[in-house]
Amino acid sequence: MSNQDTVILDVDGTLADSAYHHTVAWTRAFDRVGLRPPAWRIQRAIGLGGDKLVAAVSGDRAEHEHGDAVRKGWEEAYADLLPEVHLLPGARELILALADRGLTVVLATSGKEEFTRHVLDLLDLPAGTLGGRASSEEAQESKPAPDVLEVALGKVGGGSALVVGDTPYDVAAAARVGSPCVTVRTGGFGVAELRTAGSVLVVDGLPDLLEADWDRLLEAEPPGGSVDPDSPLPPA
Repeated sequence: MSNQDTVILDVDGTLADSAYHHTVAWTRAFDRVGLRPPAWRIQRAIGLGGDKLVAAVSGDRAEHEHGDAVRKGWEEAYADLLPEVHLLPGARELILALADRGLTVVLATSGKEEFTRHVLDLLDLPAGTLGGRASSEEAQESKPAPDVLEVALGKVGGGSALVVGDTPYDVAAAARVGSPCVTVRTGGFGVAELRTAGSVLVVDGLPDLLEADWDRLLEAEPPGGSVDPDSPLPPA
């Protein structure tokens, strides 16, 4: 049985209440190039890397013709919304509680540095609380590929980790590095689909994790099967 000594935390939708801000930003970005995919479809792609989202939502032709422009538009639109992005309840408390247990806490995010810095400023953690952080800019391939999690583990010397995220993409990426994943529903995905993806525990929010049995969670095994990590979107 494994015994995780590291917890890797996703940022957007997990620590920061930003999933729907990202949906709005991507919606505006698509609109700027004359594409209008339904917002619900964009929402279900939040958590994918931006390099994969355009094709997942609107197809390969849209990626080929407009991918870079849509990503630039998303970055600009999300920057405008950034002052409205706040921490989810329990975010700071959970990190401090995990650190107090002697666990190594690492952030792993697909977000841009300026956006991650905003969340870090809101967290206002004491120096040394975090063991490190990794971004998709340091990874060769974005989620649901496991690269950013591998970078995060490498920064703290390897070991075994429990991942906390909010999407099936987090579960798939965690499974590919041999890690179990706990999910919160704050990314907008349902309990059944997160469980089907292979999440070892699904909770409504981070305050529930403050009350969780961490001795049991840290001994959890990764799922034997999860959603196809190569599938662009979980089934609607």
